[in-house]
Amino acid sequence: MKKIKIKKPAIYATCIGISTLLLGGLWYADLSQKSLKQEEDHTYVSRLFDEGIESVVSTQNVIIKPYTDNNVKALNNFYDYQGDEQTQQKAIINYDTTYIQNNGISYGGIDNTFDVVSVMPGKVLSVKEDKLMGKIITIEHESNVITTYQSLNEVTIKEGDTVAQGTVIGKAGESNLEKDLGKHVLFEISVDGKYLNPDNCYNKTLNELKSN
Repeated sequence: MKKIKIKKPAIYATCIGISTLLLGGLWYADLSQKSLKQEEDHTYVSRLFDEGIESVVSTQNVIIKPYTDNNVKALNNFYDYQGDEQTQQKAIINYDTTYIQNNGISYGGIDNTFDVVSVMPGKVLSVKEDKLMGKIITIEHESNVITTYQSLNEVTIKEGDTVAQGTVIGKAGESNLEKDLGKHVLFEISVDGKYLNPDNCYNKTLNELKSN
């Protein structure tokens, strides 16, 4: 049998080729494994959302007070039918021998006027002027929540506007109904047509108001 003599350069080239193929195979296997893991992780994260798992970070705003000046304070009470007699007396408005139950809370107590802000995002339903209550703004929010801001002497928005939470909508003023309060804003909030005590609404979401 005739012996075939293989030259050394050919042997080296063959070895290099085999090594390259082996390394390439290992690299491809590692890349495929990483790609598969990323796909599994993505699928797992997607499944979390699909299964309706709630995020620990709430996306809803909580209701703020209708003013930003820390010197402003409550001047009267909300009339609560289940409240004690003393609290109810502070929630009665006396006008021209007529007694009116207060459906909100008046805020003021400072000499100068102050900014009145929207307590939640919403749409302005109406801007009116009343002989007794001054300028009145009504804003509609989600979940059938309505807020009303009365006794304003200046309005900075108009009917149909969309406002963000904290938007300045006007300035506190005086009303003929409660002249003794000076510059103030009478704030009311209702859900499904039922008036709520504003003090029980602050720092709550609209959904929480609906559940109470």
